[in-house]
Amino acid sequence: MAELQTLSDTAQVVIDPVAEADLAWIEALDAQITGRPKPDYWRRLFEGARSEPGRSFFLVARNGSGRVGFIAGEIRAWEFGSEPCGWIFAIGVDPDNRLRSVGTQLFDAVCDRFRQAGVTKVRTMIAREAQLILSFFRAHGMMAGPFVELEKDLDE
Repeated sequence: MAELQTLSDTAQVVIDPVAEADLAWIEALDAQITGRPKPDYWRRLFEGARSEPGRSFFLVARNGSGRVGFIAGEIRAWEFGSEPCGWIFAIGVDPDNRLRSVGTQLFDAVCDRFRQAGVTKVRTMIAREAQLILSFFRAHGMMAGPFVELEKDLDE
């Protein structure tokens, strides 16, 4: 019979804006999780957060032993009539530190920044098959919104 997994104690973390020295760790963690390195993407998010600190947020969580997670998002407005809202683009937690509320603390931190900037909604977009992250966001009160994502293959 499988042993039930229980939640560990909540990790005590400090959440700060990402520093340039954090980028290599974030790139490596994301590549480990997704299987696809994308250093240019992370550099652009970092530069955006640095140039627009009241609108773009790229945060890192640290505990006593080092970095344990990150989250990135920004305030967007008026795409197809949408009022200003917070968008979460990425979240990642070191696998050895999952089930310790690191993701929750990061989510709460970016939502606090969105609130401080005056927005009242947060959105994200995830792949249908990404059940782990879908469960995470649903557990934090997120649900299907009023918009429908459409796409087209440009090679057709």
